[in-house]
Amino acid sequence: MSKKVAALVVAGSVGLAMMAGPADASRSDHERARRAVEAGEIMPLRSLLDTVENDYPGQVVEVELEHEDGQLVYEIKVLQASGQRLKLVLDARTGEVLKVKSK
Repeated sequence: MSKKVAALVVAGSVGLAMMAGPADASRSDHERARRAVEAGEIMPLRSLLDTVENDYPGQVVEVELEHEDGQLVYEIKVLQASGQRLKLVLDARTGEVLKVKSK
């Protein structure tokens, strides 16, 4: 499953970068996220995905790192076996689940 998630994240990043503008913008976003992880400002995505996969069974279909209300959050979308879609918002620094929405 982790290879699928990684492929989806890479594919999504490439697609967003193409829509957003030059390739330099994508590199800049990636570098900013990498530096934030190295500085201890945010948790590595892999750590959070391990927790999400255990607590919210299903397939992770999308991951975004965003600013929300002055803090960095990971938005993670999960498709469960029942067909229900979950949108999880996690504090990127602590990994705490801030919101869970289902559709």
